Amino acid sequence: MQENNQSKLEFIALMASLMSLVALSIDALLPALEHIGISINVQESSNDSQLLVTMIFLGLGFGQLTSGPISDTLGRKPVIYGGFVLFVIASFICVSATSLEMMVVGRILQGIGLSAPRTISIAMVRDSFSGNYMAKIMSFIVVIFILVPVVAPALGKIMLDAYGWKSIFYSQLIFGVLVMFWLWKRQPETLKEENRIKFSFGLFSDGLKEFIKYKQATVFTIISGFITGSFMVYLSASQQIFQEQYLLVDEFPFIFAGLAISVGFATFLNGSFVMKFGMHKLVSFFLIVFTLVPLIYVALFYQKENPSITILLVFFALQFFSIGFLFGNLRALAMQPVGHIAGIGAAINGFVSTIMAVPIATVIGRFVSTTTLPLFIGFFICGALSLALVNLTKLKQAN
Repeated sequence: MQENNQSKLEFIALMASLMSLVALSIDALLPALEHIGISINVQESSNDSQLLVTMIFLGLGFGQLTSGPISDTLGRKPVIYGGFVLFVIASFICVSATSLEMMVVGRILQGIGLSAPRTISIAMVRDSFSGNYMAKIMSFIVVIFILVPVVAPALGKIMLDAYGWKSIFYSQLIFGVLVMFWLWKRQPETLKEENRIKFSFGLFSDGLKEFIKYKQATVFTIISGFITGSFMVYLSASQQIFQEQYLLVDEFPFIFAGLAISVGFATFLNGSFVMKFGMHKLVSFFLIVFTLVPLIYVALFYQKENPSITILLVFFALQFFSIGFLFGNLRALAMQPVGHIAGIGAAINGFVSTIMAVPIATVIGRFVSTTTLPLFIGFFICGALSLALVNLTKLKQAN
């Protein structure tokens, strides 16, 4: 696996940093959405500002279709470098944007560029580990990854107030350059020469055929789409909920950080729990929690005004605590049977879950204007569909 001069701890930190480029590009921008909207002449509509979040996910989804398969041929590291170069170009497009359309193009290209470090970091984990231990490593990576949403909105707010919204993009570039240097200097290539697949235009289609042969990979990828979609609604609408519905403009970064800690704490616990209970049991249990929490919220506040901020935060914290046990385990369960095509497998997993998530987030997000109720209805529907899929596969496995 890793060479002796690199510890498992450093490997975890580096993979988390690669994934964190995505989180930083999304979460640091949240406090600045209104200012960016004014700068690029967006009309008084918060729903249009949500596009700056959802469109980067669209780019992430489609970008994985190329970055994952190509990394199975060329190796992991060269493709990550190429993706970062595209991210740099896209960032300058965003900084220069004078219209919503130009900004959206920049955000989509940013997503395509960032799809390389995001997808390939997962493939590198799969190259190096397997089974419940892989899930444990993924949990620790996600814990560090979660620290970025904890601090990113606050950092974004500081940069916004001191230097304007463009400085947020420049700070992301500086962080990215440092991570790329770290990757080049310290991380050995994880895909051995003998395991590389000769490139062909049928590489992805052949990989897709291989992927869907494994029921476990397919089902848990679809469930990842439902969970990611419902969470993406929160990401894109959180600024609107806290700053406009609750008028908590200055408090928003700290509220966002506190809720991110809820996800991080659960993910940290998962690192230990997964070795004791296994991935499948944890996913089954916390999907029930994920579905019941919004059902209770909808029952209590249907056709009523928003509850107090304290009650809302309690429900959000419970929801995100369950998500902390789902993200890493769902991805590990999907990747477990496809280690022999880890790059393509990670690409398909990421593509399907993201492409499912974007329309889910876009549709539900349109209703989150004066109340948080549509968000919780979305959580419930996504959870219920996921539970149905898990139970369906259990029945088939038992037969």
